[in-house]
Amino acid sequence: MSKPFTTARFCWLLGIGWMVGAGFAMAQPTPTPGTPILLNDLSAFKPATQNWQIVGNVRADLSKPNVISTEKGTGILANVPLAKAPEDPKNPTKYNLFTTTEHGDIDLELDYMIVPKSNSGIYLQGRYEIQLFDSWDNTGWDVRSPRTVDNGSIYERWDPKRPEGQNGYDGHPARQNASRAPGLWQHLKIAFQAPRFNANGQKTANARMLRVELNGVLIHDDVELSGPTRGAAFDDEKPLGALMLQGDHGAVAFRNIRYTSYDKARPELANLTYSVYKGKFTKDSQYDKTAPESQGPTTILSSSISRIPNDFLIRYTGTIRVQEPGEYSFNLSVPGGEGMLKINNQSVVAPGSQANRGKVTLPKGDLPLELLYYKTAGWFQPALGLSVAGPGIREFLISDPIGTNQDDVDPILIDASTNTLLRSFMDMPGDRNTQGKRVRVTHAISVGSPAQVHYTYDLDKGAMIQVWRGLFLDATPMWHDRGDGSSRPMGMVQRLGTPVLFLATLASPQTNWPTDTTNSSYRPKGYVLDGNDLPTFRYQSYGSMVDDKIRVLESGQGVRRELTVATPASNLYARLASGSVISPLENGMYLIDGQAYLRIDDTAGAKPIVRESNGQKELLVPVKGKLTYSILF
Repeated sequence: MSKPFTTARFCWLLGIGWMVGAGFAMAQPTPTPGTPILLNDLSAFKPATQNWQIVGNVRADLSKPNVISTEKGTGILANVPLAKAPEDPKNPTKYNLFTTTEHGDIDLELDYMIVPKSNSGIYLQGRYEIQLFDSWDNTGWDVRSPRTVDNGSIYERWDPKRPEGQNGYDGHPARQNASRAPGLWQHLKIAFQAPRFNANGQKTANARMLRVELNGVLIHDDVELSGPTRGAAFDDEKPLGALMLQGDHGAVAFRNIRYTSYDKARPELANLTYSVYKGKFTKDSQYDKTAPESQGPTTILSSSISRIPNDFLIRYTGTIRVQEPGEYSFNLSVPGGEGMLKINNQSVVAPGSQANRGKVTLPKGDLPLELLYYKTAGWFQPALGLSVAGPGIREFLISDPIGTNQDDVDPILIDASTNTLLRSFMDMPGDRNTQGKRVRVTHAISVGSPAQVHYTYDLDKGAMIQVWRGLFLDATPMWHDRGDGSSRPMGMVQRLGTPVLFLATLASPQTNWPTDTTNSSYRPKGYVLDGNDLPTFRYQSYGSMVDDKIRVLESGQGVRRELTVATPASNLYARLASGSVISPLENGMYLIDGQAYLRIDDTAGAKPIVRESNGQKELLVPVKGKLTYSILF
């Protein structure tokens, strides 16, 4: 028996407003900084076996394990398993691919596609593996709790001398399953720090995965690696090593590979002196007209040099030793006040600047430095931080690390251990409405599932605006301090475009889709809950009552949407998707921009239409009373 929504277990915030824009549109990745590995040919790699090919397009079939189809062209690196690939005991990495260049500290960013039942890996320095795996197929295990073999995990080390069952050790599972379905492009970002060695070649510090993001989700944070993982090309450790792509386990493809190496000497501070002045100074105050409360030499930039709790100014002077000329970025953190930074007599951060970031081109040498910290807000603890990044230099903190994170707050996270509903505002990153303003959905309701597949629904449009896999919601922006009413998905998000009406009447199949609710008579009618606390949304549109039922697929591989329209208006259409490329596949499947599958399950006999409108492809279906489709991601 259905229950009225007023008795539901849910959290809510009220909002007002109407949002307009595009549809189920897949955002294309923005260009990534760094050096590209060109994929016009295999010249960036050491001589390779025939399984490695440069191609123009790749595709997977969800029904065919470990099979990848390719098309001629360039721009994609594909590993196509050979029909006969005998093992070579003398060369166990024979079918793997190595770059010609070697790296130490590196940021690596790329897209990859894994096919059904496939398995591969990326080995930093040929030694430390980030696992690539089909973690969408959950046959035999629960992918809500990733293992060390799952996608994005740091694979385990291996010692055959250990007792049976304990041979594998020091593996690090991904924090959550942020994987896409096989055959879809996934995005990986790795920040790697190489092991450190002294002048005698002795290791002084282990390698570290400083940060790993899979499809926009943080899955590793500063993980120490005690040694090479299983399947590595080398048992020893070195300051430098080639990047290795695994090719002996399964079909995989790569594109948009870019990297930034960090192999230059860091700048250093020297000859520092400080002066502390008491008073509530501003950027125009002549602090030097008063005598300092204290002054002297120091070895570090720190707010703790002042014994005054509030209303003071610290002035540092000294030199910064630059060994690598080029453009440098500085980030000055001065909570509870303002700051100023000048280097080589050039203003880097101006006094009173709200954005305490600045860039400056510096020559090699010992350059004069001046830094001011104005502390004026009594409710903040004193804190001073200065970080720097430069050519071949990863951003690092050049000041005292103690007390630089005064603004950190404990996150307020919502777990969907049972079916859970949350009302909030929902911002759509990167989207702009017809007035060019950021899109905020003010009547959003997010529905969380213990299967770790969730979605957000716009009650003002009858539109599903996003689906995601992983953890549920971060409600910190909504409930911390005064809050702004918004929440954020915590997992791998597939956004379905800026919300518009899901249903519309069109004079012809070529008529542009409406950008607002004008003439639709749209009226939201709330929702009812079933016995499992799952909602069916109801609204009135074009004179018809609509029931909109969205459920997580039993496999956890996506969501299924069932729309029932009572006495549908003539020429009523549903817009299921829009994107740059909509590719029909077999059995009612469509591939949307390589980012999600859409499967049409039931159209009551209506024929789907793929059309072009306003420079985009759109997938429409005439509505004859009932429509069912699934989004697989």
